[in-house]
Amino acid sequence: MQYLHNIGVYFLMIVEMFRKPTKWSVMKQLILKDVDDLIIGSLGIVSFISFFVGGVVTIQTALNIDNPLIPKYLVGFATRQSIILEFAPTFMSIIMAGKVGSFITSSIGTMRVTEQIDALEVMGINSLNYLVFPKFISLTLYPFIISIAMFLGIMGGLAACVFGGYATLDDYIMGIQTEFTPFHIVYAFIKTFLFAFILATVPSFHGYYMKGGALEVGKASTTSFVWTSVIIILLNYILTQMLLS
Repeated sequence: MQYLHNIGVYFLMIVEMFRKPTKWSVMKQLILKDVDDLIIGSLGIVSFISFFVGGVVTIQTALNIDNPLIPKYLVGFATRQSIILEFAPTFMSIIMAGKVGSFITSSIGTMRVTEQIDALEVMGINSLNYLVFPKFISLTLYPFIISIAMFLGIMGGLAACVFGGYATLDDYIMGIQTEFTPFHIVYAFIKTFLFAFILATVPSFHGYYMKGGALEVGKASTTSFVWTSVIIILLNYILTQMLLS
């Protein structure tokens, strides 16, 4: 029953988030700050992880294709499929649930503990619109991060492939181009937009409705990360069944 209650409160929070909008001059500054914190602040870790994971995927693929009858271009093909379909949109979102999700939960949770949210309500401000809506809008730029993850993952694979001597540059590029299906990009970005919505709202829910003191802020951040990751994985399964099967 508690889970059903939480789901109901979560959907009510989403509805309330769009009511009584904050004045645009204030909202614009909130959105720009969240874009800086959530999007621009994540570029470094996303770039680093994507490049090296792309290299690891390529090396593991090449080492498992040791039959001389299997063409070398399949290394590039397998790397492209792995990164575009799963690594960039899904596993990068789980990593971001740890970075971005914990930041959102802790920042809103700290405001709850220090009674700043109560002060906003006393001033007649819709605190959900003031706190959650800017994060939702800023994370609409999340596909930009995933695009960079895709590109750098494939480039990391290319570097590992060529410098490791697993295949030639021409073979790798041929593999990237072989049987390319444009809908796979569409599928990846449909997932990305939905994951961005989850990343904005689930951590906000855990931060906004937390109870207790400073210790509970840490617990709420951990719980937020777990539930955000679980929802992303389940949603990934459902979307894959719907869009690719």
